[in-house]
Amino acid sequence: MTQPRTSAIRILLADDHVLVRRGVRLILEREPDLEVVAEAGDGAEAVDLVRTHEVDLAVMDIAMPRMTGLQATRELLALKPGTRVLMLTMHDNEQYFFQALKAGASGYVLKSVADRDLVAACRAAMRDEPFLYPGAVTALIRKHLDRVRQGEEPPEQVLTAREEEVLKLVAEGHSSKEIAELLFISIKTVHRHRENLLHKLGMRDRLELTRYAIRVGLIEA
Repeated sequence: MTQPRTSAIRILLADDHVLVRRGVRLILEREPDLEVVAEAGDGAEAVDLVRTHEVDLAVMDIAMPRMTGLQATRELLALKPGTRVLMLTMHDNEQYFFQALKAGASGYVLKSVADRDLVAACRAAMRDEPFLYPGAVTALIRKHLDRVRQGEEPPEQVLTAREEEVLKLVAEGHSSKEIAELLFISIKTVHRHRENLLHKLGMRDRLELTRYAIRVGLIEA
């Protein structure tokens, strides 16, 4: 059995077609920094494999039996929040695209151009950078403009100054007790601010708050 390459990105490949998996594996393993460590034939198997394998990145088809790639993405990220997920699909479809983003995917790659885009998408995901094919970018812009026209776009400043202070300290790794001492507030108040942050930003945990803090420039990566 071939040993994984040192410091390679460990990839789980999930697709219900063996020939597709074989072709994708060939594309990925031409690269010295990419290593396929597990393969799944459906979403449920992918989730099971994540429990038993060290995986950095999951490359998922959307349409699979037993459990779709979208369902598997949600399950997988609940189990291992630090894992990145790329959707690799034949569907050039806005609805699937937005569902993939909502599920927590880091990128959306079309199978028709996998030989051109997939390797770059894998590396972008591991840098916490989204990877979207050109049609998806157009869809995002169109959706944003529609929301603005309909008056649904939220104001730019969604957090209070105090919430930003708490967010920055959370992202820097401080405990609730440390934050309370630094800001001269009670631990209960810190907890309330954290709950408000998660609710306002539509996030689930500290990891997502940290990524947001980096994205908006509150802390450096």
